[in-house]
This record gives sequence, structure tokens and C-alpha cells, in this order.
Amino acid sequence: MDVLINVFVGLHIIGIASLLGGFLTQMKAMSAGTARFVPAMLHGALTMLVTGVALVGLNQADDMSVNTLKIGVKLAVLILILGLVYVKRDDEKIHKGVFGAVGGLTVVNIFIALLWH
Repeated sequence: MDVLINVFVGLHIIGIASLLGGFLTQMKAMSAGTARFVPAMLHGALTMLVTGVALVGLNQADDMSVNTLKIGVKLAVLILILGLVYVKRDDEKIHKGVFGAVGGLTVVNIFIALLWH
């Protein structure tokens, strides 16, 4: 079970890297007002959602404790990110505030995962 959990943790990290990497590649465009949500951002957020749900299930199946409040907060932040990226995915230009919010919420989600025990 440990190997399977670690595989999903790795996939979860790949998802967050895709979301954050997509954001970072658009930083210069954001300052010019031409940033857009690239497909990697949507796919990364979806990967995070699927692997996160799988990780909760696998950890509970392995009789490990799961901090449901932490998971709930992370899920709420991710759903907000996913909603913004999904709704605006076809727009040619994304408002700086919306684009910055997605990047900020992504970083917040990372720090919730790392610092909340």
C-alpha cells in the first residue's frame, strides 16, 4: 500500500508542478496584460483533484489518520482554482487580478500542505 500511496503523491506533485509551472510561464504576459490560462494549468488542477481524492481514500484504507479539516480547506481552495481556470480557459486575456489570484491560491495550497500538521 505504501508504494501505491507514494505513486499518487508523486502524481499529485506533478499536478501542482503543472499548475504552478503554467502560471509562472505566463508571469511576463501577466505584466503585459496578455496572460491566459494554458492547458497545463487546467490539467494540473484536475490531476491534483483526482490524486488528492485518491490519496485520502488510500490513507483511510491503510488505517492512517486523515486531517479532514485540512483536506477540506485544501479541497475548497483547489475547487476555487479549478473553477477560475475552467471558466476562463478559452479567454484570450485574463484580468491580472484573476490570474494573480490563481497563482496566489496555488502557493497557499502548497503551504497549507506543508505547514499544517
